[in-house]
Amino acid sequence: MNGKRLSKRLEVTASFVLKEGTVADIGSDHAYLPIHLTAHDLCEYAIAGELNEGPLQSAIEKIYANELEDRVEARLGNGLEVLEGRRADTVVIAGMGGPLIASILSEGKQYLGGVKRLVLQPNVAADQVRRWLDGHGWILFDEEILEEDGHIYEVLAAEPEGTSPYTEAKKEQQLWLGPYLMERKPASFRMKWRMEYDQLKRIRAQLQLASQQLAQERAAELEKKMSWIEEVLT
Repeated sequence: MNGKRLSKRLEVTASFVLKEGTVADIGSDHAYLPIHLTAHDLCEYAIAGELNEGPLQSAIEKIYANELEDRVEARLGNGLEVLEGRRADTVVIAGMGGPLIASILSEGKQYLGGVKRLVLQPNVAADQVRRWLDGHGWILFDEEILEEDGHIYEVLAAEPEGTSPYTEAKKEQQLWLGPYLMERKPASFRMKWRMEYDQLKRIRAQLQLASQQLAQERAAELEKKMSWIEEVLT
């Protein structure tokens, strides 16, 4: 296969796609993931969605360079609009912030009717993606966390049916930390939340210099989150 080797982040993302049917990669970054998936028979067909003409043309060139034009299609569109008139079994949205991923899903809800699986890789604020899934009838069935080049990434996989991983008593904590990651606690999870804990401590110390009501309320929120982290790391 010609072109760039997949990053560890995208390799983990690729591991969650359904082998059967079509994968739509939204914001495809020059079709690297669709090319990898089809070249290695990890899916039957792929759509590379691009927002701008430049990346679209680059994706088309790479598709033809890999002689995959019969299995990968590059489409221009905003978010899930690339599925207009088409159907995908797996939708991938990777390499964006959690709020943007949630926004893309909200704005394109009408295109998710026949989708069997969402594979979402937020660079930050994964909790906002979990909240969107939970609020829109999608069941988080697995998640991974990994470190690459000094950054920590989370990959979330959800389907329209299944059993919710959340418990009433700990739902807010689980949405923030990740219900499956809380159970498994891999090294990258511990690394992320140790760093987050230290950051919360620094903010708390700054707030202690102020006495306003708002600062006190913020400090209470920090204490709650620090206790959540302490619970999973001890």
